[in-house]
Amino acid sequence: MDALEARHLADLTFREVSRSVRALSSAYVERRLALADRKPLSGRGKRAAFAMFYAPLHYLLVEHIVRSLPGAGVAHTIIDLGCGTGAAGAAWAIHCERTPAIIGIDRNAWALGETVQTYRMFQLRGRVRHEHIQTARLPKSPAGVLAAFALNELADTDRETVLERLIRRQQDHLLIVEPIAGFVARWWDRWRDRFEAAGGRGDEWRLTSALPPIVAQLDRAAGLDHRELAGRSLWRPGRSSEQEPHRRAPLVRAM
Repeated sequence: MDALEARHLADLTFREVSRSVRALSSAYVERRLALADRKPLSGRGKRAAFAMFYAPLHYLLVEHIVRSLPGAGVAHTIIDLGCGTGAAGAAWAIHCERTPAIIGIDRNAWALGETVQTYRMFQLRGRVRHEHIQTARLPKSPAGVLAAFALNELADTDRETVLERLIRRQQDHLLIVEPIAGFVARWWDRWRDRFEAAGGRGDEWRLTSALPPIVAQLDRAAGLDHRELAGRSLWRPGRSSEQEPHRRAPLVRAM
């Protein structure tokens, strides 16, 4: 966080970044389909807001999810689809029993540059590729495949193509993470049922966590409130995993 703050506030004021946090919040809630082309990340302020504010929130949530899911600590390679700044993939990788190699995939060149910085800061063996989620080259199984806050940005047909492709990779660990919000309900329930039928599980998560100081400051300045983080996940362990199939789990609250 110190490195992020130093880099992104070198030529931007705190006020400029907090305004951009508000703008990005509006984009995520009201104009989510525009995110498919990463258009909200076209300005320096919004890029800084994403890196300094939203990426740490994604990290904290995915970190909690990975710690809570049986079997998620074993992955030799992690593929982070729609990696953004690489925060979510890093959260999974550093909580594995043996640190895996990680590949970040995104369409946005700036995001991939941030991902390289993230992997370097966490001392991960990572590399990035400029590819579409829908057509990304995937390694031979087994692998851990992550799509955090990415699939809901796709058009319906593209999302279905990606999910069908992933669920056929039976030896892979699959982890999908999205916000808890009505605009994902159109496809979420059906795919939760598919994951459960394949031996996986669907969860909703709420946790309170101490935010990094700059994140808490931006949260207040933007008129937001992330003292409680919330999200939902779909998890299916790979076929070679010893994890037993799970039915739908109750809401998890971690304090």
